[in-house]
Amino acid sequence: MRYLGKGQRWVAQHGRWWGFGLIPALIALVLYAAVLTVLAIWSGDIAAWATPFADGWDEPWRGLLRGVFVGLLFAGGLMLSVLTFTAVTLLIGDPFYESLSEKVEESEGHCPPSPDRPLWQEIWIALRDSVHVLLRAAGFGILLFVLGFVPFIGQTVIPAIGFCVSGFFLAVELTSVAMQRREIPVRERLRLLRGRKALAVGFGTPIVLLFLIPFVAVVLMPGAVAGATLLVRDLVPGPDEPSGPAPGEAAAGPDQTAAPYGQPGAPGGFGPPPAPYPPNQGHPQAPRYPHQQSGPGSSAARPPAGW
Repeated sequence: MRYLGKGQRWVAQHGRWWGFGLIPALIALVLYAAVLTVLAIWSGDIAAWATPFADGWDEPWRGLLRGVFVGLLFAGGLMLSVLTFTAVTLLIGDPFYESLSEKVEESEGHCPPSPDRPLWQEIWIALRDSVHVLLRAAGFGILLFVLGFVPFIGQTVIPAIGFCVSGFFLAVELTSVAMQRREIPVRERLRLLRGRKALAVGFGTPIVLLFLIPFVAVVLMPGAVAGATLLVRDLVPGPDEPSGPAPGEAAAGPDQTAAPYGQPGAPGGFGPPPAPYPPNQGHPQAPRYPHQQSGPGSSAARPPAGW
């Protein structure tokens, strides 16, 4: 949660960039408001179409069933809106948030160079990665929707779990801008944040709850991107950046060296980078990561058994 506060404080101190970051969120807000309005108008007809077996039921049971269906349908649409709002806003505002994120990193003393790709390719990569994340989130959403019909648990425990799941995937989306600059592929991002679930959920879930308040998502979006950038800087430090612990974590001991993710040899899977392959041994060239480290699919990047 401290990263969210640091991000909002950064944009408060740089008002021009806060206004700059509002533009994509305002456009997305208008689109989502129109879609949710249509859903609210047609929700009764959708409930009647989806429950034809209840046409012969007596009142109040038919009305109660369809009322619950309408409530779950709208709640699901609202949850989907929260999950996809960030992805759509980031897609619309890719050039905006890329500039904002770069400015945050420059103000902190070091900004990794952006990949030399044309704008259309950047947008295509962002769209492809967002679809990959949203498909995973949709699987959880369907499961939680079904469990929502379970008496008592469906109205208490399941919504709480749903907010945490939404918060995790929202953190994945928000950190994508800074992660893409470091050329970390989407599967590696998911693997990295799965290994730090408390950090990802603690950052994303408060944003999900705040985004439920009308118009707050628009106001907080620039600061959320700034906070996610600061989180990535601590999670995946560059060669010229200090590799200190994240807020709330103990500092490394005298015999422990904090290092980029995915490296064995220290608590939490952190340690010095492995030695490069000797020449002419038939090994493949190491992937382009900010450090000498293993990429997706390698044994060092693969999560340990039972993860």
